Amino acid sequence: MSPIKVLVVDDSAVVRQVLTAMLDAEPGIETIGAVADPLLAMERMKLRWPDVIVLDVEMPRMDGITFLKKIMHERPTPVVICSTLTEKGAQTTVEALSAGACAIITKPKLGLRQFLHDASDDLIAAVRSAACANVKRLAARSAATPVAPARYTADIILAPGEARAMARTTERVVAIGTSTGGTQALEEVLTALPRVSPGIVIVQHMPEKFTAAFAARLDGLCQVAVKEAVNNDRVVPGRALIAPGGRHMLLRRNGAQYFVEVTDGPLVNRHRPSVDVLFRSTAKCAGANALGIIMTGMGDDGAAGLLEMRKAGARTVAQDEASCVVYGMPKEAVGRDAVEKSVPLSAIAREILLQMRA
Repeated sequence: MSPIKVLVVDDSAVVRQVLTAMLDAEPGIETIGAVADPLLAMERMKLRWPDVIVLDVEMPRMDGITFLKKIMHERPTPVVICSTLTEKGAQTTVEALSAGACAIITKPKLGLRQFLHDASDDLIAAVRSAACANVKRLAARSAATPVAPARYTADIILAPGEARAMARTTERVVAIGTSTGGTQALEEVLTALPRVSPGIVIVQHMPEKFTAAFAARLDGLCQVAVKEAVNNDRVVPGRALIAPGGRHMLLRRNGAQYFVEVTDGPLVNRHRPSVDVLFRSTAKCAGANALGIIMTGMGDDGAAGLLEMRKAGARTVAQDEASCVVYGMPKEAVGRDAVEKSVPLSAIAREILLQMRA
């Protein structure tokens, strides 16, 4: 099996040096170049085309967003964004995800070399995931992973003795979990919903600082209100709450009303926020009043939680393989018999609206 060919495009000599050494040390990955800007990258790519591009956003001569859009238009290629973690950068990087990037790796302005070494597992996982992505689908919409030292289940976040779900309430809840390819998929789903829609809670695997910009962008595009969740936010019709990056989000209930708890805690299934944490809390609090949807993404986060939702009486839906960028999370859920039915991405909004009449 040929190695994954990676091209690094970053104006920082330190980043180029460290990333090249890090990737070349990993079995099955080979860097085919490390260049300072997109124009140099295009010259290099004439000689040998990469399987994955690791791309900075702010660079001389051509910015990363323009380069990304050009690549996705001319020859769709998996791209991992390696961007400085700032509020301004967050908005720009969300734009990159919308344009077809597969994943984000954040880097600080200070302590860069040490940070890149510390984040090596995340970067390598992102490159491997990107290499498996159906980037033609990402482009159309935009016009073996290292194991963590400890892997927790959602039990470490969920408190024992949760209140059982009420048999039926007047309010319905939709819980959505997604990862690689999810930013574009969520945009397609949420923009298709009318203002009168069930309350929605979402976990999208995304680093902290980026979810606020992502939610704000969706809020400007959608009829439903979209916001980054804060602790004790009510889950109400016509609003979608997105778990903040770096924190878990759980569904809670007070009487017949639902709200979210945003909390810290260890990684669950290598993620924080974790889809399993949201789904399992939804199973306990909402039961048959809920709809669980698992969408495009790498790994198995959410599969166990969706099964728990189904056993609690919730409807459960998976995005089908043909419409996924990465058919990992839905495949795991289907394999565990957690999924009532699989539907294309274009049909998910309809499934959400059916929940109002359930």
